[in-house]
Amino acid sequence: MSIVKMHNKKAGVTYVYESTSYWDKEKQQPRNKRKLIGKIDPETGEIVPTGKPGRKSASAAKPAEAAPPIVSQTKIDCSDDRYENLLASLSEKDGEIAELKKKVKTLEMRCSNYESWMNRIRFILDEQKDG
Repeated sequence: MSIVKMHNKKAGVTYVYESTSYWDKEKQQPRNKRKLIGKIDPETGEIVPTGKPGRKSASAAKPAEAAPPIVSQTKIDCSDDRYENLLASLSEKDGEIAELKKKVKTLEMRCSNYESWMNRIRFILDEQKDG
C-alpha cells in the first residue's frame, strides 16, 4: 500500500490517493486500486479530506419527504359554468394558434421568394457590370 499524488491540471488541484497493487488474473499483469483520501491545500500543504465518495449507507440515505403534487388531485365538476367557459376559451385559442401558424408559413414563403428574386437581380446586375 502506498500514497499517490495526482495533479489535475484542469482544476489546478492535487489529489491524494491510497494505492493498493493486486494481480489481475485475466490480463496476467499487476493492477492498482486507488482510494481517494483527499486533496492537498496549496497554502498549507496539508491533506484535506474530501469526504466519502461512492454510495451512502442505507441509514444515511433516507428518502426525503415526497413533494406535494403540482396538480390538484381533486375531481373537477364538469357541470360548472367556469369549466365550460374554459373549454370554449381554449378552443378559441387553438383556432387563433392555427391561424397564426398559417400566417407564419405564408410569410416564410414570401421571404424565400424575396430572397430568390434578390439573388436573380444581383446576378443580372453583376452580368451588366461585367459586360
